[in-house]
Amino acid sequence: MRCVIARFPFDLTKSGVLESMKGIKPEQVIGESVIIGRRTYPVKQVGQVITRQDRRDFSAGEVLRAMTQLGFTCRGGLPRPAVPTRVLSPLQRASAMLGTPVTA
Repeated sequence: MRCVIARFPFDLTKSGVLESMKGIKPEQVIGESVIIGRRTYPVKQVGQVITRQDRRDFSAGEVLRAMTQLGFTCRGGLPRPAVPTRVLSPLQRASAMLGTPVTA
């Protein structure tokens, strides 16, 4: 499959990507990831290996698009933990709307 990553055309195949990533140890996944074989790799690491370019030269979206078209399973960033919200009393809510929050 022909795809463009960082303004350069690449002819990628699923078997070629599998071969390129063979023996490459996955780095810690922080954001988007691609499952290749039984391993989960960060998207930027995969892009660097298959294009031989610096990670700053391409976006994660370009690599995600190419890997999805080749049939690899791609995942978005890690879900962010929910921020606990503090329940305000009616007095605190009214006070906050007036601009002078009351602490209780």
